[in-house]
Amino acid sequence: MAPEPRWLGSEGAPEPESPQEPGSPAEDASPQGAQADAQSSPARAPARAKGAKRARSFWRDLVIIVIAALVLTIVLKAFVVQVFAIPSGSMENTLQPGDRVLVNKLVYRFRDIARGDVVVFSGQGSWGPDAPPPPGNPLVRFWDGVTNLIGISAPGTDYIKRVIGVPGDHVACCDAGRVTVNGVPLSEQSYVHPGDVPSQVVFSVTVPPGRLWVLGDNRANSDDSRYRRDDPGSGTIPESAVVGRAFVIIWPPSRIGDLPIPATFDQAGLHAAAAVATVAPAVGGYALAVGLLRRRRRRSGEIRSQ
Repeated sequence: MAPEPRWLGSEGAPEPESPQEPGSPAEDASPQGAQADAQSSPARAPARAKGAKRARSFWRDLVIIVIAALVLTIVLKAFVVQVFAIPSGSMENTLQPGDRVLVNKLVYRFRDIARGDVVVFSGQGSWGPDAPPPPGNPLVRFWDGVTNLIGISAPGTDYIKRVIGVPGDHVACCDAGRVTVNGVPLSEQSYVHPGDVPSQVVFSVTVPPGRLWVLGDNRANSDDSRYRRDDPGSGTIPESAVVGRAFVIIWPPSRIGDLPIPATFDQAGLHAAAAVATVAPAVGGYALAVGLLRRRRRRSGEIRSQ
Protein backbone atom coordinates (compact mmCIF):
# COMPACT_ATOMS: atom_id res chain seq x y z
CA MET A 1 0.00 0.00 0.00
CA ALA A 2 1.46 3.38 -1.09
CA PRO A 3 2.30 5.89 1.70
CA GLU A 4 0.16 8.97 1.98
CA PRO A 5 1.75 12.32 0.79
CA ARG A 6 3.16 14.67 3.37
CA TRP A 7 2.09 18.42 3.25
CA LEU A 8 4.95 20.82 3.65
CA GLY A 9 3.84 24.10 5.24
CA SER A 10 6.44 26.90 5.27
CA GLU A 11 8.91 25.01 3.10
CA GLY A 12 7.21 26.12 -0.12
CA ALA A 13 4.57 23.51 -0.74
CA PRO A 14 0.98 24.74 -1.04
CA GLU A 15 -1.11 24.59 2.03
CA PRO A 16 -4.66 23.30 2.11
CA GLU A 17 -7.19 25.92 0.98
CA SER A 18 -9.31 27.39 3.69
CA PRO A 19 -12.82 28.58 3.22
CA GLN A 20 -13.22 32.31 2.36
CA GLU A 21 -14.67 34.59 4.97
CA PRO A 22 -17.37 37.07 4.11
CA GLY A 23 -16.00 40.48 3.06
CA SER A 24 -12.63 39.09 1.95
CA PRO A 25 -10.84 40.43 -1.23
CA ALA A 26 -11.83 37.36 -3.17
CA GLU A 27 -15.40 38.18 -2.51
CA ASP A 28 -14.88 41.74 -3.76
CA ALA A 29 -13.93 40.37 -7.20
CA SER A 30 -17.56 39.61 -7.68
CA PRO A 31 -20.10 40.76 -10.23
CA GLN A 32 -20.84 43.71 -7.97
CA GLY A 33 -17.16 44.92 -8.28
CA ALA A 34 -17.22 44.57 -12.06
CA GLN A 35 -20.40 46.60 -12.11
CA ALA A 36 -18.70 49.40 -10.12
CA ASP A 37 -15.78 49.53 -12.60
CA ALA A 38 -18.23 49.71 -15.48
CA GLN A 39 -19.96 52.64 -13.78
CA SER A 40 -16.63 54.52 -13.32
CA SER A 41 -15.61 54.21 -17.02
CA PRO A 42 -18.12 56.83 -18.25
CA ALA A 43 -16.76 59.21 -15.60
CA ARG A 44 -13.21 58.89 -17.03
CA ALA A 45 -14.34 59.38 -20.67
CA PRO A 46 -14.82 63.19 -20.42
CA ALA A 47 -11.30 63.53 -18.99
CA ARG A 48 -9.82 61.64 -21.94
CA ALA A 49 -11.82 63.76 -24.39
CA LYS A 50 -10.67 66.93 -22.65
CA GLY A 51 -7.02 65.84 -22.95
CA ALA A 52 -7.40 65.11 -26.67
CA LYS A 53 -9.08 68.50 -27.20
CA ARG A 54 -6.20 70.23 -25.36
CA ALA A 55 -3.65 68.51 -27.65
CA ARG A 56 -5.54 69.58 -30.76
CA SER A 57 -5.71 73.14 -29.45
CA PHE A 58 -1.93 73.17 -28.88
CA TRP A 59 -1.14 72.11 -32.45
CA ARG A 60 -3.67 74.54 -33.88
CA ASP A 61 -2.15 77.42 -31.88
CA LEU A 62 1.35 76.38 -32.96
CA VAL A 63 0.37 76.43 -36.65
CA ILE A 64 -1.24 79.88 -36.23
CA ILE A 65 1.88 81.23 -34.51
CA VAL A 66 4.17 79.90 -37.26
CA ILE A 67 1.99 81.35 -40.03
CA ALA A 68 1.74 84.71 -38.25
CA ALA A 69 5.52 84.80 -37.82
CA LEU A 70 6.04 84.09 -41.53
CA VAL A 71 3.57 86.79 -42.55
CA LEU A 72 5.19 89.30 -40.20
CA THR A 73 8.63 88.43 -41.53
CA ILE A 74 7.47 88.88 -45.13
CA VAL A 75 5.92 92.26 -44.31
CA LEU A 76 9.06 93.40 -42.49
CA LYS A 77 11.24 92.29 -45.38
CA ALA A 78 9.08 94.01 -47.96
CA PHE A 79 8.67 97.35 -46.21
CA VAL A 80 10.88 97.78 -43.13
CA VAL A 81 14.11 95.78 -42.77
CA GLN A 82 15.85 92.93 -44.56
CA VAL A 83 18.82 90.69 -43.81
CA PHE A 84 21.64 90.58 -46.36
CA ALA A 85 24.68 88.31 -46.40
CA ILE A 86 28.09 89.68 -47.37
CA PRO A 87 29.51 87.43 -50.13
CA SER A 88 32.90 89.05 -50.79
CA GLY A 89 35.70 91.10 -49.25
CA SER A 90 35.05 94.34 -51.14
CA MET A 91 34.00 96.11 -47.91
CA GLU A 92 36.73 94.79 -45.62
CA ASN A 93 37.47 95.45 -42.86
CA THR A 94 34.15 97.18 -42.22
CA LEU A 95 32.31 94.06 -43.37
CA GLN A 96 33.71 90.55 -43.62
CA PRO A 97 32.57 87.73 -45.94
CA GLY A 98 29.84 85.81 -44.15
CA ASP A 99 28.62 88.77 -42.11
CA ARG A 100 24.87 89.34 -41.94
CA VAL A 101 23.70 92.94 -41.97
CA LEU A 102 20.31 94.44 -41.26
CA VAL A 103 19.19 96.93 -43.92
CA ASN A 104 16.73 99.72 -43.11
CA LYS A 105 14.36 100.11 -46.06
CA LEU A 106 12.36 102.99 -44.57
CA VAL A 107 15.06 105.48 -43.64
CA TYR A 108 15.23 107.18 -47.03
CA ARG A 109 11.55 107.95 -46.90
CA PHE A 110 12.39 110.41 -44.12
CA ARG A 111 15.82 111.71 -45.16
CA ASP A 112 18.06 111.90 -48.20
CA ILE A 113 20.87 109.43 -48.85
CA ALA A 114 23.96 110.83 -47.14
CA ARG A 115 27.67 110.69 -47.83
CA GLY A 116 29.22 107.92 -45.77
CA ASP A 117 26.11 105.71 -45.71
CA VAL A 118 26.71 102.02 -46.40
CA VAL A 119 23.94 101.14 -48.84
CA VAL A 120 22.61 98.03 -50.54
CA PHE A 121 21.52 98.64 -54.11
CA SER A 122 20.32 96.58 -57.02
CA GLY A 123 22.60 96.18 -60.01
CA GLN A 124 19.72 94.90 -62.10
CA GLY A 125 20.00 96.44 -65.55
CA SER A 126 23.15 98.41 -64.73
CA TRP A 127 26.14 96.92 -62.90
CA GLY A 128 25.04 93.34 -62.61
CA PRO A 129 23.61 90.79 -65.02
CA ASP A 130 19.88 90.31 -65.19
CA ALA A 131 18.48 88.14 -62.42
CA PRO A 132 17.76 84.55 -63.47
CA PRO A 133 14.11 83.63 -63.96
CA PRO A 134 12.36 82.14 -60.92
CA PRO A 135 12.43 78.32 -60.65
CA GLY A 136 9.52 76.47 -62.21
CA ASN A 137 9.14 74.19 -59.19
CA PRO A 138 6.89 75.90 -56.59
CA LEU A 139 8.66 74.12 -53.72
CA VAL A 140 12.03 75.45 -54.90
CA ARG A 141 10.54 78.95 -55.22
CA PHE A 142 9.17 78.69 -51.67
CA TRP A 143 12.53 77.53 -50.32
CA ASP A 144 14.34 80.34 -52.15
CA GLY A 145 11.95 82.82 -50.53
CA VAL A 146 12.58 81.38 -47.06
CA THR A 147 16.36 81.50 -47.42
CA ASN A 148 16.13 85.03 -48.79
CA LEU A 149 14.16 86.12 -45.73
CA ILE A 150 16.98 85.22 -43.36
CA GLY A 151 19.89 86.20 -45.60
CA ILE A 152 21.29 82.80 -46.52
CA SER A 153 20.32 82.79 -50.18
CA ALA A 154 22.91 82.69 -52.93
CA PRO A 155 24.38 86.03 -54.10
CA GLY A 156 22.11 87.80 -56.58
CA THR A 157 22.29 91.17 -58.28
CA ASP A 158 22.51 93.28 -55.09
CA TYR A 159 25.68 95.15 -54.12
CA ILE A 160 26.85 96.85 -50.93
CA LYS A 161 29.11 99.93 -51.04
CA ARG A 162 29.77 103.21 -49.25
CA VAL A 163 28.31 106.43 -50.65
CA ILE A 164 31.08 108.97 -51.35
CA GLY A 165 29.31 111.48 -53.59
CA VAL A 166 25.65 112.56 -53.78
CA PRO A 167 23.96 114.47 -56.61
CA GLY A 168 25.87 117.62 -57.53
CA ASP A 169 29.12 116.60 -55.77
CA HIS A 170 32.43 116.81 -57.56
CA VAL A 171 34.42 113.71 -56.55
CA ALA A 172 38.08 113.39 -57.51
CA CYS A 173 41.27 111.54 -56.76
CA CYS A 174 43.85 112.20 -55.83
CA ASP A 175 44.94 115.20 -53.77
CA ALA A 176 48.13 114.12 -52.01
CA GLY A 177 46.78 110.57 -52.18
CA ARG A 178 43.34 111.49 -50.84
CA VAL A 179 39.85 111.41 -52.33
CA THR A 180 38.22 114.84 -52.39
CA VAL A 181 34.56 115.79 -52.42
CA ASN A 182 33.85 119.34 -53.60
CA GLY A 183 37.53 120.08 -53.09
CA VAL A 184 37.54 118.89 -49.46
CA PRO A 185 39.90 115.95 -48.79
CA LEU A 186 38.47 112.98 -46.90
CA SER A 187 40.28 111.35 -43.98
CA GLU A 188 39.44 107.70 -44.62
CA GLN A 189 41.81 105.81 -42.33
CA SER A 190 38.96 104.77 -40.03
CA TYR A 191 37.21 102.64 -42.64
CA VAL A 192 39.50 102.02 -45.64
CA HIS A 193 41.22 98.62 -45.51
CA PRO A 194 44.54 98.90 -43.66
CA GLY A 195 47.43 99.30 -46.07
CA ASP A 196 45.22 100.43 -48.97
CA VAL A 197 45.62 103.83 -50.59
CA PRO A 198 42.33 105.70 -51.15
CA SER A 199 42.53 104.90 -54.86
CA GLN A 200 45.04 103.74 -57.41
CA VAL A 201 42.70 104.97 -60.12
CA VAL A 202 42.62 108.65 -61.02
CA PHE A 203 39.14 110.05 -61.55
CA SER A 204 37.26 113.33 -61.58
CA VAL A 205 33.48 113.27 -61.92
CA THR A 206 30.49 115.45 -61.09
CA VAL A 207 27.66 113.26 -59.82
CA PRO A 208 24.57 113.74 -62.02
CA PRO A 209 21.13 114.47 -60.49
CA GLY A 210 19.45 111.39 -59.04
CA ARG A 211 22.68 109.37 -58.92
CA LEU A 212 25.42 108.38 -56.43
CA TRP A 213 29.18 107.75 -56.53
CA VAL A 214 30.01 104.66 -54.44
CA LEU A 215 33.25 102.95 -53.41
CA GLY A 216 34.10 99.79 -51.48
CA ASP A 217 36.17 100.14 -48.29
CA ASN A 218 38.63 97.55 -49.59
CA ARG A 219 39.88 99.89 -52.31
CA ALA A 220 42.40 97.39 -53.72
CA ASN A 221 39.71 94.72 -54.16
CA SER A 222 36.41 96.41 -54.95
CA ASP A 223 34.43 96.60 -58.16
CA ASP A 224 32.89 100.04 -57.70
CA SER A 225 32.21 103.35 -59.46
CA ARG A 226 35.86 103.75 -60.46
CA TYR A 227 35.70 100.71 -62.73
CA ARG A 228 32.26 101.43 -64.21
CA ARG A 229 33.14 104.63 -66.07
CA ASP A 230 31.96 103.17 -69.38
CA ASP A 231 28.54 102.27 -67.98
CA PRO A 232 25.58 104.65 -68.16
CA GLY A 233 26.04 107.38 -65.56
CA SER A 234 29.86 107.26 -65.79
CA GLY A 235 30.09 104.81 -62.91
CA THR A 236 27.35 106.32 -60.77
CA ILE A 237 24.29 104.39 -59.65
CA PRO A 238 20.67 105.59 -59.63
CA GLU A 239 19.25 106.59 -56.26
CA SER A 240 16.12 104.66 -57.19
CA ALA A 241 18.15 101.42 -57.17
CA VAL A 242 19.04 101.78 -53.47
CA VAL A 243 17.29 99.13 -51.36
CA GLY A 244 18.21 100.70 -48.03
CA ARG A 245 20.94 101.56 -45.54
CA ALA A 246 22.95 98.84 -43.80
CA PHE A 247 23.02 100.01 -40.19
CA VAL A 248 24.00 97.03 -38.03
CA ILE A 249 25.89 93.74 -38.21
CA ILE A 250 23.76 91.00 -36.62
CA TRP A 251 25.89 87.92 -37.32
CA PRO A 252 28.23 86.38 -36.23
CA PRO A 253 27.80 87.27 -32.56
CA SER A 254 31.47 88.25 -32.24
CA ARG A 255 30.96 91.01 -34.83
CA ILE A 256 27.63 92.47 -33.75
CA GLY A 257 27.81 96.25 -33.98
CA ASP A 258 26.46 99.32 -35.74
CA LEU A 259 27.68 100.94 -38.97
CA PRO A 260 27.86 104.66 -38.26
CA ILE A 261 28.72 107.42 -40.74
CA PRO A 262 32.44 108.22 -40.38
CA ALA A 263 33.29 111.62 -38.87
CA THR A 264 35.12 112.79 -41.99
CA PHE A 265 31.77 113.26 -43.73
CA ASP A 266 30.72 115.78 -41.07
CA GLN A 267 33.30 118.34 -42.17
CA ALA A 268 31.68 121.76 -42.34
CA GLY A 269 33.69 122.71 -45.40
CA LEU A 270 32.37 119.72 -47.34
CA HIS A 271 28.75 120.73 -46.78
CA ALA A 272 29.46 124.41 -47.42
CA ALA A 273 31.11 123.57 -50.72
CA ALA A 274 28.15 121.41 -51.65
CA ALA A 275 25.77 124.27 -50.83
CA VAL A 276 27.75 126.63 -53.03
CA ALA A 277 27.81 124.07 -55.84
CA THR A 278 24.04 123.67 -55.54
CA VAL A 279 23.23 127.38 -55.26
CA ALA A 280 25.49 128.51 -58.12
CA PRO A 281 23.46 126.83 -60.90
CA ALA A 282 20.25 128.10 -59.33
CA VAL A 283 21.59 131.67 -59.18
CA GLY A 284 22.83 131.41 -62.75
CA GLY A 285 19.47 130.15 -63.91
CA TYR A 286 17.70 132.93 -62.03
CA ALA A 287 19.96 135.59 -63.55
CA LEU A 288 19.41 134.15 -67.02
CA ALA A 289 15.63 134.16 -66.52
CA VAL A 290 15.69 137.79 -65.29
CA GLY A 291 17.82 138.84 -68.27
CA LEU A 292 15.46 137.20 -70.73
CA LEU A 293 12.45 138.80 -69.04
CA ARG A 294 14.00 142.28 -69.19
CA ARG A 295 14.92 141.82 -72.82
CA ARG A 296 11.40 140.73 -73.67
CA ARG A 297 9.95 143.79 -71.90
CA ARG A 298 12.29 146.14 -73.81
CA ARG A 299 11.29 144.60 -77.11
CA SER A 300 7.64 144.85 -76.13
CA GLY A 301 8.09 148.57 -75.33
CA GLU A 302 9.80 149.20 -78.63
CA ILE A 303 6.92 147.55 -80.50
CA ARG A 304 4.36 149.71 -78.65
CA SER A 305 6.31 152.94 -79.41
CA GLN A 306 6.27 152.08 -83.07
